[in-house]
Amino acid sequence: MSKKIVIVGGVACGAKTAARLMRIDPDADVTMIEKGDFLSYAGCGLPYYVGDVVKDYKELTSTPIGVVRDAGFFRKVKHVDVLVRHMATRIDRENKKVAVTDLNSGEEKKLSYDTLVLATGASPIRPPIQGADLEQVFTLWNMPDALAMKAAIDSGSIKSAVVIGGGLIGMEVVEALHNRGIHVSVIDVLKTPLPAMLNEDFGHLMMKVLAQKNIDFYGGERVTEIMGEGGVVTGVKTDQRIIDADMVLMAIGVRPNTLMAKEAGLDIGDRGGILVDEHMRTSDPYIYAGGDCVEVRNTLTGATTWQPMGSAANRHGRVIADNIAGMNSTFNGVIGTAVMKLFEYTAGKTGLNEAQARKSGYDPVAVTVVDADIPHFMPGASMLTFRLVADRKTRKVIGGQFFGPGKIDKRLDVLAAAVTGELTVDQLADTDLAYAPPYSTALDPLTHGANVLRNKLDGLLKSYSPSQLQERMKGSSTPLLLDVRTAPELESQGRIPYEFVHIPLGALWDKAPELPKDREIIAFCKISVRGWDAYSILKRLGFKNIAILEGGIMGWPYSLN
Repeated sequence: MSKKIVIVGGVACGAKTAARLMRIDPDADVTMIEKGDFLSYAGCGLPYYVGDVVKDYKELTSTPIGVVRDAGFFRKVKHVDVLVRHMATRIDRENKKVAVTDLNSGEEKKLSYDTLVLATGASPIRPPIQGADLEQVFTLWNMPDALAMKAAIDSGSIKSAVVIGGGLIGMEVVEALHNRGIHVSVIDVLKTPLPAMLNEDFGHLMMKVLAQKNIDFYGGERVTEIMGEGGVVTGVKTDQRIIDADMVLMAIGVRPNTLMAKEAGLDIGDRGGILVDEHMRTSDPYIYAGGDCVEVRNTLTGATTWQPMGSAANRHGRVIADNIAGMNSTFNGVIGTAVMKLFEYTAGKTGLNEAQARKSGYDPVAVTVVDADIPHFMPGASMLTFRLVADRKTRKVIGGQFFGPGKIDKRLDVLAAAVTGELTVDQLADTDLAYAPPYSTALDPLTHGANVLRNKLDGLLKSYSPSQLQERMKGSSTPLLLDVRTAPELESQGRIPYEFVHIPLGALWDKAPELPKDREIIAFCKISVRGWDAYSILKRLGFKNIAILEGGIMGWPYSLN
C-alpha cells in the first residue's frame, strides 16, 4: 500500500518536498495543502516585480519554459494532489489526521496521513502602531502583497514612501521604489541599515550610497504613528520627526507560523520555530517540518537558529523527501549566509562577526581590506570592501562581510565554502582560485585579504578598523595619524577628519626622523597598501608603536573633510 503524505504549505519547502518525493518514490500518495492561490512562486523575486524588473507576476510562478506551476501542473507533471485555498487548522497526532478548512465554502475536512510535513512558513510582523490599518500601508511577504503594492504604484498616486525597517526586505524595496521615481525614506530603531548582516562600519558605507541616491535614512528612531486623512496615509511620525508619505511598507521582520504545531504539542525552540533534528524530523517521528517555520543548527555555534531563506527552505525540502522515501539524508545546518543588491552595490555576509564569535566562545581576529575586483588596467574595475574573521587558536576562517560595487557574490560564496569546510586562513590564502584579468587580480582579493589576516595573526601587523580608530581618537592619549598619499590624492579623495601628518610615501625614509617615537603612529593611504609599506619603513627605522588604518580612505565609512 502506498504511503499517504500530507504536506501543509505549497511554496518553497512544501513544493520542493513534493517534487523531490515523486521523483524518488513515485508510488507515494502525496497531497499538498496551500491556503493561498499561488504555488511554488519565487518569493524572493517580489521586490523585483514591484520595481518593474520582472514585468509579469506569472514569471515568478512559472518554470523556465513558461509553464505556470499551479494545481493542474502539480497533478499532471508531479502526480501530486493540491488543495489551494485550504487551510490546515489542527493536527490529531494520535489518529494521524489533519483538519483542513476550505476557505471558499467553509467546509472542514480531515485528511489521514502516514507522514505529515509542515512547511507553514512565516508571517510579517505588524506591530500595534496607530494607523497601521490605513490604506496604502503594506507588507511584502507573499504574492497578494506584491500585487497590491504594484497596483498602488502603477496608479501614479504614490510620490513618496516610508519603509519601516532597514533589513533585507526593506532595503531591497528601497531600490524598487526609487527606480519607480518615488522618494523613499527609511526608518529603523537601530542606527545603521542591515544590522543583522553588516557591522557599524559597513552600515555607514551603505548609508553613503543611500545619501548619494537622495534616500533618507533615519536610524535610531522609533515609529509612533502612521498618520492619515480620510483613511489614506499622509505621513509617518517618529519619536523625532514627521515624514510625509503616500505609502508605507512595514518591513520590521517576520515570525514563524507555528501555532498549529504548538497546539499539537510539538517542541518549539527559543526563537519560536519548530525544533527539528538533522533529518528535519520534529519531536513526533511521523511529522517533518522545514522552511521558515523551523529552527535548525548553526554549524559554527552548535546552537539552534532561525534563518528564513528560500535557499535553505529548498534544501530542507530535499532532505525531508529523501527521509520519507527511506534515504538517510541529513541537513547539516546553516552558517548565516546572505546577499543583497542595492543599486550598483552588493552587500553580503557569511558566518560570524566578532561579537557573535566572542559570544560563542571563539577568540576572533579580524581585518578590513579594500581591493579592486579585477586589475586596474581592465575596463570596469571596481572596488570592494570586506572584513574577514578567523579564530586565533585554530586559525579557522569563521566569517566575513562584504560591500561595494565590485564583484562580491563569487567571493562571498568562496568564503562560505571555506567556513563550511573549516579551512584555516592559511588554506584559504593558498586556495587555487581561477585567474585571468577579466575575472580577477593575480592574487584574488580574497587571497589578499587572507594574507593580511595571516599577517595580523602572526603578529606581523597591527591595525585598526575605522570604528576602532574612532574609539582610539576619543582617548586622552591619541595616536598620530600619518597620511602617505600624494598631495593630489588629498585634494581629490578627501581628508580624514582628524589631525594628521602628511608625508608622501616616497619621502618617508627622509622625513621619518621628524616623527615622535614615543607616540603611536597609524599610517594609511587610499586603501592602506602604501600604509603597509609605511608601517614596514617605520619598523625598520626603529619605531615600535605603529599600526595601519584598515581600508584607508576608500574604506572610511564616515565623513571626510
